[in-house]
Amino acid sequence: MRKSRRQIINRIVEATGVGLVAVSLLVFFAIYRPLGNKIDAAVRTHTQLRQTVRNQQVRVDVLKKFDSDLPQAGRGISDFEADRTPARREAYSTAAHLISKLADAAGVKVSSRGYRLDTGRADDPLEHLALVIQLEGPYPKLLTFAHALETANDFLLVREFSFTPMGENEGVGLRLGADLYLTP
Repeated sequence: MRKSRRQIINRIVEATGVGLVAVSLLVFFAIYRPLGNKIDAAVRTHTQLRQTVRNQQVRVDVLKKFDSDLPQAGRGISDFEADRTPARREAYSTAAHLISKLADAAGVKVSSRGYRLDTGRADDPLEHLALVIQLEGPYPKLLTFAHALETANDFLLVREFSFTPMGENEGVGLRLGADLYLTP
């Protein structure tokens, strides 16, 4: 059984083809795929790092804006304290003047008023002057007074508000508690 030359060449070509396919598969699984996985992992890491850098840059921009606005905020706080909070030595007269002016404008009668300086809050930057005001008058005018007190230019917080009937045709009584904030 002699093989012809052609059969020998065919077998050599087939063996070479099978060898090339085997080498190709070996290169694919041993080198190309692990290298591709490493490249994909590096691309994902790079993308995550770029996103982190973008996020950090946004934070830096916000902080820069905050830093540039900080001196203006300090001036705003100073202006607020100067315009809206009276000094401690002026607090009682400021409160008395404010109550009298608003009561006259609303057309109600102030039956009593009380002041108490609250210095017990050590963590607050401002002191509090507690006001207790009792008024008499028609209900709409009492509401006008309360609204005017809430919207006054001074930094004042209404904390207590109660109506009491005064009797037939005598109107209504209002007991109002508020805190006037002061600069120490």
